[in-house]
Amino acid sequence: MIKVDDCLVSEDVIEQAFACNVLACKGVCCIEGDAGAPLEPEEISVIQKNLETIKTEMDETGLELLAKDGFAEKDPFDLMDVTTCKENKECVFVVRKDGILNCAIEIANKKNDFGFPKPISCHLYPIRVDKYSEYYALNYHRWSICADACVKGKEEDIKVYQFAKDALERKFGKDWYSNLEVAVKEYLTS
Repeated sequence: MIKVDDCLVSEDVIEQAFACNVLACKGVCCIEGDAGAPLEPEEISVIQKNLETIKTEMDETGLELLAKDGFAEKDPFDLMDVTTCKENKECVFVVRKDGILNCAIEIANKKNDFGFPKPISCHLYPIRVDKYSEYYALNYHRWSICADACVKGKEEDIKVYQFAKDALERKFGKDWYSNLEVAVKEYLTS
């Protein structure tokens, strides 16, 4: 683990190649999994505030589920807030465009720039962040459905932390990311 401010970053985040290849995977990460996307408490209010705009990008099934169950629920395993899921396990905000799964929040934000690209847990992927009392732990989540992303990352020489730069800056700040880059250089030359 590499320490950056109050974060412990696993070596895999620095060493492993990764660049999302949505043309190959078709966005299946928005379906697979045990529950919906984890939501930070403040994200619920941001989504709620922009929900009318987001709804313009949602599909009929998502809108029906939204009207019935809302967009967030408690994960029964860890009682964390997560996005509600359709019966086929798709996140309530998933929409299909040209055979690829997309996020209605992300589409709405690109069109209207309300400053919230998507839940931070989705934006950070494949990095998973765990909060402990005195630090955050950042780990690379290996998932077979992302095999093409690993190949593309290797071809383009992009590491996990580089792929997730915008999300890491959003979560921890630009100064933190600069400190990470310094720590990576030190780690790779030691």
